[in-house]
Amino acid sequence: MANDKPPGIGPSPSALSPAPAGASRSSSELMSRIVSGSVLAGLGLALTVYGVMSFAVLVTVVALIMSWEWARVVRGTGLDVAFWIQAASVVGAVALTAAGYAVMGAVVIALGAIVVLPLRVGADGWMSVLGVAYVGFPAITLVWLRSGIAPYGLYAVLFVFLVVWTTDIAAFAFGRSLGGPKLAPSISPGKTWSGLVGGVATAAVAAALVGAFALHTGPARLGLVALGLALVAQAGDLAESALKRRFKVKDSSALIPGHGGFLDRMDSIVPVSVIAALIGFAIDWREPARALLLGH
Repeated sequence: MANDKPPGIGPSPSALSPAPAGASRSSSELMSRIVSGSVLAGLGLALTVYGVMSFAVLVTVVALIMSWEWARVVRGTGLDVAFWIQAASVVGAVALTAAGYAVMGAVVIALGAIVVLPLRVGADGWMSVLGVAYVGFPAITLVWLRSGIAPYGLYAVLFVFLVVWTTDIAAFAFGRSLGGPKLAPSISPGKTWSGLVGGVATAAVAAALVGAFALHTGPARLGLVALGLALVAQAGDLAESALKRRFKVKDSSALIPGHGGFLDRMDSIVPVSVIAALIGFAIDWREPARALLLGH
């Protein structure tokens, strides 16, 4: 007989079968992703809230790691001459910005890019130059926003985080639950149009609620700003995916368990921070953080 046990006695065949290896691995990776993401987010928020200088140190450390990862992805090496020039440019630019000289910081980044160009001939030459700007300018704009008049400097950076994180989480949730047509299958096969719409809409609603109940400003305006920045965040995510596909790498590094590298985690904050600073600058160049949030 195939099964000589009476029904209900002893474990069923399914209970004796081990759990699928793929499911166990997926669950482990998800837990690793949640834990590492929570730790990094908590540390980042703590240093952001503590003060301008602690935030500047945080930005500098992350920017240096991103510079190293860029060298690995684009040039297949880490601590080469181009990296050290980029690193020195980033450190100098952030220090100048934190001291109140953001324009000089931008000049330092531009000079660093110019110096790097002749060091890298061939296909990756312009990509090395792009790396200096890609890491350097967001570092400046984040510190510049955080240096704004209290409490708006802090609120502006938290607003950038809110938009990026809400978009990212909601896009993942909507994409997984609804599925549907792919957004850019040749670049990032996992992204869907439902994820894009859900992520952007959620970020806009979250920002509108913050505007209404926390900042006591026009919720519609802040919601529209967040909607635009959320679209920028998704574009930044796709751009970084395209970079990795061009150079045939899965992750920029393995420094963050479950996430890859810092380039992989900062891909949305990079463009959003720059655009947010430009919006604030266009409204009131003297107080861009306040102008970004209040519109005047």
